[in-house]
Amino acid sequence: MQREDDRIFSRRELLRSGVQAASAAAMATAFRSAAGATARTASGAAAGPVAPATKFEPASIGSPPLKRIAAINSIYRLRSHAYHICGRFIHGYERDGFHHQPSLRVARIYNHQSPKEDLAPRHCEKYGIELCPSAARTLGGPQSLDVDAVLLIIEHGDYPINDFGQVLYPRFEFFEQIVEVFRMAGRSVPVFVDKQLSYDYQKAARMVEWSRELGFGLMAGSSLPVTWREPALEPPLDTPFTEGLVVFGFDRGTSDIYFFHALEVLQCMLERRRGGETGVRRVECLSGDAVWAAADRGRFSWSLLERAVKLCPSRNIGPVRDNVRNPQLILVDYLDGTRGAAINLIEQVSEFAFAGTVQGSTEPIAAHFYLPPPPGARFFDPLCFQIEQFFQTGKPLYPVERTLLTSTVLDLALRGHTRGTPVEDPALQIRYAPPASSGFFRS
Repeated sequence: MQREDDRIFSRRELLRSGVQAASAAAMATAFRSAAGATARTASGAAAGPVAPATKFEPASIGSPPLKRIAAINSIYRLRSHAYHICGRFIHGYERDGFHHQPSLRVARIYNHQSPKEDLAPRHCEKYGIELCPSAARTLGGPQSLDVDAVLLIIEHGDYPINDFGQVLYPRFEFFEQIVEVFRMAGRSVPVFVDKQLSYDYQKAARMVEWSRELGFGLMAGSSLPVTWREPALEPPLDTPFTEGLVVFGFDRGTSDIYFFHALEVLQCMLERRRGGETGVRRVECLSGDAVWAAADRGRFSWSLLERAVKLCPSRNIGPVRDNVRNPQLILVDYLDGTRGAAINLIEQVSEFAFAGTVQGSTEPIAAHFYLPPPPGARFFDPLCFQIEQFFQTGKPLYPVERTLLTSTVLDLALRGHTRGTPVEDPALQIRYAPPASSGFFRS
């Protein structure tokens, strides 16, 4: 673990370095006369005069052979998310049976932590990538912006765990630094945030607000919604779902790590229901015998659970209740009456599958979400392809509100679990229209 004073490039440092730059002072004077106002940092502190938010435009660096990516990572070691995502932009990956080389390149990397197995120095030297001392430097500097897109990959590494069982990944803190550079540069570029926006639902909401304020594309989330499905199920828009359930089985790390993936699977399917996403009324997290009691009360459909388990190639023999020692469950009650559930069955399955009931149909629809195993972890292929399209167009494949909703559901469910109560909160009432295409890879 790095020292506290080394961990995050502070706002004070960022502003001090900006004040010391003569060119920045001249720019600030020009902005002051043009805008007639003083901007604020993402936290509300004065950041010096900049152009109004409506003036923000995508960064332009001329006509380079390839667009340039800045990668801000928690850690860059074998099999980390940064290794898999950055590595695919460096080496390419397979698509439709052929090698695909992205039309972008990683120009700079910053890693928050540098353990003994750190691969960044060697890889950066070998592939001509600048290894930076701060997050701000990856974008060009505290007051400049000379990249075309930003990867924020804060997953893995040595971070504390709070009382709710959440890893305190500093995604929000680094995103705030990105926003401050955007403000001081007077322009912005697309940003992809790996996995949930933040462990804290209020911080997640701030991140989305900043992207709207400054007008830059923001995409986030899990690789699960775009990985292969068996069968290749894509429910039509306005499918009259009444219930959906996701099974999975993972115990490598805290429960929030894999529950987030399960909620993204649930959401990418149920968002396609009639009327689109209208928001959530209540969430509840249960564990142990309380899960089976909820099943007996009909809080989720046992037949859907059995259907989803049946699609998992890893499924264990014997009854679920006999095998699973400590089931974990998140129940999602949507405002329109649709029911959702995600259940961790560690001893029964080791992958993700969805099953849902559709009004007017006697048979559920279901699919297994295929995750090719390490070391290649090829489920990052479709994710990186979608990131590439997003960075080229500035338009996310799917609304960031999906990941805002799953981040909020997960946080509030885990908070409620510590108190032993369900949670109802206006923050859950997130509405959005689903994308016409789910964008997942077909075989």
